[in-house]
Amino acid sequence: MTPSPRDPYPDALRAGALLVVVFGHWIATLPRVVDGALAGTDHLLAVWETAGVLTWLVQVVPLFVFVSAAVSADGVARRLARGGQAHWWSGRALGLARPTVTYLAVLTALVAVSMPAGGSLHTVFNTSLTVHLWFLLMLLTVQALLPWCLRLDARFGLGAVGGLVLVAALLDLLRGGVTSIDTFGELGARVTARPAGIVWLNMLVVWLIPQQLGIAWTRGRVRGVGAGAALLLLGATWLAAALASGYPVAMVGVQLAGNNMLPPTLALIGVIWLQVGAVLLCEPVARRVLAGRAPARVIAVLGALGMPLYLWHKLAEWPAAWLGLRLGLPIDAGLPGEAGFWLGRACWIGLCLVMVAPVIAAVVRFELRRTRDVPAADGMARVLAGGLALYAGLGAALAWGAWPGAVLGLAAVGLASWTLRQRGGRAPDASGSTKARPAQRP
Repeated sequence: MTPSPRDPYPDALRAGALLVVVFGHWIATLPRVVDGALAGTDHLLAVWETAGVLTWLVQVVPLFVFVSAAVSADGVARRLARGGQAHWWSGRALGLARPTVTYLAVLTALVAVSMPAGGSLHTVFNTSLTVHLWFLLMLLTVQALLPWCLRLDARFGLGAVGGLVLVAALLDLLRGGVTSIDTFGELGARVTARPAGIVWLNMLVVWLIPQQLGIAWTRGRVRGVGAGAALLLLGATWLAAALASGYPVAMVGVQLAGNNMLPPTLALIGVIWLQVGAVLLCEPVARRVLAGRAPARVIAVLGALGMPLYLWHKLAEWPAAWLGLRLGLPIDAGLPGEAGFWLGRACWIGLCLVMVAPVIAAVVRFELRRTRDVPAADGMARVLAGGLALYAGLGAALAWGAWPGAVLGLAAVGLASWTLRQRGGRAPDASGSTKARPAQRP
């Protein structure tokens, strides 16, 4: 794997965020063993309230969106100049659909084998194996709006960011029923106590904020150590005010730990300021470190493994639990503060690493042997049909888990993959030939 000629800093940020997500998911999963058998899993945040503060660091979805917008902005702008907006998005959607088809197909096969034997795949781990697909739905949606975000940046600059923040704030005020300054100090408590209703719009509005900031960063509108320090200060102040008004500490969608994610609240915007501020503050030092050849190689490898690792890392928990039980390892180490808890966490993460390595190796080998299809470019109707099928498939898997969600999702995502690709089209090689060739890195 040779170093990429791309800007290494955004790629390093994305690779680091991916590792945080993978290890964060494994750390948060607490297997529970009863009478020598796996009876279920808990979430770390549901049993350890203090861990909520850690989500300010490990909730890196804003960073993913920020970096994705930054690295895509110039390419999308060129596409727009040539009138290729739909073609660009269909390429992104196809790039997500193809590996997801493989993942859902394997899940379907494993469920078919597991169900007659009464295994834990479709019971204990059922929703855990598909819950992470929500990120693909969100990313597809905000990236579909990237062309409009570019236009907003060109016209309003950082004012576009301010406008999105204002809309998100108004929606939270509406949800909290705040009508006077006297009740403003209770905003967080009132928001989290009421149903979201129309405030589900913040599932789009809030995630557009880091996208708009990513565009601003690549356009040079927000740069430098000073801007980074200012955003860090803003984020810390913002979060302090949010917690004082009653918003939950945790920045994930775990109901027992409060919920700042479904839909995103004003408190989550504080994490956006912190993460973007850290990116700007660390940029000069990080670029000097990344100038070496060794970091570039590591980043290239992690970039190649990005999509497979994200899709498949949760599946590693199932065989990790099986192996842990067979070896008698303390995968169920009780609660934080109890003797052996962190030793049990270390054993669990080690098992997940052991189990995920051969899976990723097999998946990457399979994907690299596939020919890379060209996305459809013959009309908006096909792109819309493929996009709707992809949304339906991801939504089914997300809603119903490995069973029956993976089965339903496989049919819909497979249809999306077929619809979104050009019939008989393959990416040309350097000589202009369109004969079949190994796919590029996922």
